[in-house]
Amino acid sequence: MTEQVPDRPPERDDRTLMQQANPRQKPVRQQAVLTVRSVQELGPQLVRIVAGGPGFAQYNDKEATDKYVKLLFADPKYDLVPPYDMERLRAEEPEKLPVRRTYTVRAVDTEAQELTLDFVTHGDAGGVAAPWAKQAQPGDTIVLTGAGGAYQPEPETAFHVLAGDLATVPAIAASLEAMDRAAQGVVFVMTDTAEDELSELTDAAPAGVTVTWLRPDGENALLDQLKRVQWPADLSGVQAFVHGEREQMKQIRRYLFNDLGLERSQLSLSAYWAAGRVEDEFQAEKKTPIGKIFDD
Repeated sequence: MTEQVPDRPPERDDRTLMQQANPRQKPVRQQAVLTVRSVQELGPQLVRIVAGGPGFAQYNDKEATDKYVKLLFADPKYDLVPPYDMERLRAEEPEKLPVRRTYTVRAVDTEAQELTLDFVTHGDAGGVAAPWAKQAQPGDTIVLTGAGGAYQPEPETAFHVLAGDLATVPAIAASLEAMDRAAQGVVFVMTDTAEDELSELTDAAPAGVTVTWLRPDGENALLDQLKRVQWPADLSGVQAFVHGEREQMKQIRRYLFNDLGLERSQLSLSAYWAAGRVEDEFQAEKKTPIGKIFDD
């Protein structure tokens, strides 16, 4: 059964007027209420979901190839109808608040009013997004806010380095598609099994960009592989996108930033997740010492 987007404007329009009167108040994030249009298993641990509909008008796109959205999952026992009044729930019924999960957008089709999202369906300690994606069917409702994001390949880059685990595949694939066809560089993606190796990465890569799939051997196989890269003598033309598990990203930061000598402006280095943490804990730790990738 498909939930319909309300015909009347959601209450956030009234809050926008309040924000104009009180500019210090945080803006209310618009919620895009979409309908699942297709579900495709890409591999044992990857599910692709395409969603769209009239609610696409509330989606705020961003010029970034690592664009991401926040998905809102409400407990079915509360019978909440989207878009959710998050402020009221937070103030009056916090136990009913939908949980947030962050996912990278694989593709946006503004003409068809559709978003494509890829889900890694293992290791979801929160037990929300992965089970939902595994069971999703056309006609289901998906609610999201966004998009955010900051990285995109620069045309003048002499050498691209993109690396991460399965969670980074949507951003890496979109980045490869956006690159100049004469681009040079390397791509490393870590996955447990060959069945999750997507040919679309190789298909999207310019001829001068090699794609290598890795297995998680050792404490930080991604770092070991980066240390084997034949880096250009002139590092000023390097642009690196490396995202993944938080503690591994800290080790990689020390190598790229401290040992190799890349400038911080050349790096898109971030943690998508942290071992042993559900997303709520992971997000809460971002401003604490343990949650920071860089020291400042």
